[in-house]
Amino acid sequence: MSSNAELQWKGYAVHDTKLWDQFQVTDFKPKGMEDKDVDIKIEYCGICGSDIHTITGGWGDIILPLIPGHEITGHVVRVGPKVTEFKVGDRVGVGAQVGSCYNCQRCKSGAENYCLKPIHSYNSVYPDGTVSQGGYATAIRLNELFVFPIPDALSLEQASPMLCAGITAYSPLRTNGAGPGKSVGVIGIGGIGHYGLQFAKAMKCDRVDALALGATDFVNTGAKNWVEEWTDTLDIILCTVDVSHHIPLSDIFATLKVHGRCIMLALPDDALPPIEAFSMIASGVLLGGSHIGSKAEIVEMLDLAVKEGVKSYIELLPMKEVGKAVQGMKTGKVRYRYVLKVDI
Repeated sequence: MSSNAELQWKGYAVHDTKLWDQFQVTDFKPKGMEDKDVDIKIEYCGICGSDIHTITGGWGDIILPLIPGHEITGHVVRVGPKVTEFKVGDRVGVGAQVGSCYNCQRCKSGAENYCLKPIHSYNSVYPDGTVSQGGYATAIRLNELFVFPIPDALSLEQASPMLCAGITAYSPLRTNGAGPGKSVGVIGIGGIGHYGLQFAKAMKCDRVDALALGATDFVNTGAKNWVEEWTDTLDIILCTVDVSHHIPLSDIFATLKVHGRCIMLALPDDALPPIEAFSMIASGVLLGGSHIGSKAEIVEMLDLAVKEGVKSYIELLPMKEVGKAVQGMKTGKVRYRYVLKVDI
């Protein structure tokens, strides 16, 4: 089933990681249409830090030319014969994953975001050999499991950044027990962090604090003895700071209560700094990670955003200004997320 509109398959692609901020409109071939696939006409796409790490080569070699982007919203224009969740015209979104093996225990138990054979929204290869291309484009085709209904009360441009940055904050809060009686700290108030604060409040945590770390030496900018002042105050910390050196992890651990949890959400190009085991033993703290979220969590998050008024703080730009936007993202100028409007 399809609409009358003929989809174009083209997008803004990087052709060289050394020229990572220079994009060219490039045609691409989508994966072959399968029975449970959905074709989406893209209208908006947010810019994620992952896009920058990828197009600069920070996370390793990439398949060129490459169209990044995985905070995608638009409308369904075609559905396969076995699609059950969507129809032509539906408002939908896509995040950082477009496929999995569908058969492992993780996929079957609603943890498809942790499938060991994921297909990412861009820079992955489908079983048919097609390279996945992302949302700085006119259209995307994928299995309905990785397509999310957007509530009517949420605009598409507001929803876009929630599909990666938003769920990256929401999922670990949910998994680690955020709610009444809990205190949450968020390190780094950027794209992910500004959602972390809002979702912690929306989940009725007793205390929600922004740990204001400086951008150079990562010391609290407001207090000299910040560790002493914050010791034993937090149940959960979301660390969204994208750095590879000098995160004072031992100091951060000191702020946690007994069995408190520090969840690392940033993915630096390099390794994390060394950790002193004694700094974890003192309060029995746990250091963990989190990877986007399941479909069930994303649907739940979007509903909560509507119910509690969680907002995306965005700067909207035409997609042709993608070069300017990725530069601003890399230098930290954006407050707090760029969203590109398709113009091709």
